[in-house]
Amino acid sequence: MTETERERATGTAGFLLEMGMLKRAKRSGWWIAGVKDPETIAEHSFRVGLIGSVLAMMEGADPAKTALLGLWHDTQESRVSDIPHIGRRYLDAASNERVTADQVSAAHPAVQAGARRIVEEYEHGDTPEVICAHDADKLECLLQAVEYREQGCSNVQPWIDSSLAKLKTESAQELAEAALNMSSIEWQQTYLR
Repeated sequence: MTETERERATGTAGFLLEMGMLKRAKRSGWWIAGVKDPETIAEHSFRVGLIGSVLAMMEGADPAKTALLGLWHDTQESRVSDIPHIGRRYLDAASNERVTADQVSAAHPAVQAGARRIVEEYEHGDTPEVICAHDADKLECLLQAVEYREQGCSNVQPWIDSSLAKLKTESAQELAEAALNMSSIEWQQTYLR
């Protein structure tokens, strides 16, 4: 391995290790609602990727691309944390594109280019995959709020309302409506019959 290859491998591995922080970092907006132990950013991003792939299947978009956009949508929060919407009015934060560029600056050139392309598309694209990925982010928030509400946190209705209002695809709206009319464990009743 050449010195350049070693540096690229180290830079890429460093980025992957940094992403491990997302497994420990909590989604801070839920603290405002009174959730004592909120989900992590990684837990949120995992379900966004999965929901995005499902929405893409339902909408006739590319599920793999949509899932990829969803998995990368909050990677910047390893550096800037999860700033609740109310806090954003007081900060001039760097763009997600700039944070991503810094995060992968020492990585393999293909990783640099790929990461930048993914985040740029998520932030500014208007393809069916981008629309599904954005809907997946909102739908995941809604589902999480439903789960927290079932656990006794009564302050989550604003998260449900704002997420529902921002959904663009018919499929996401249908899934949200269905989720709002069932319990989070009702799915298992089908398998117990």
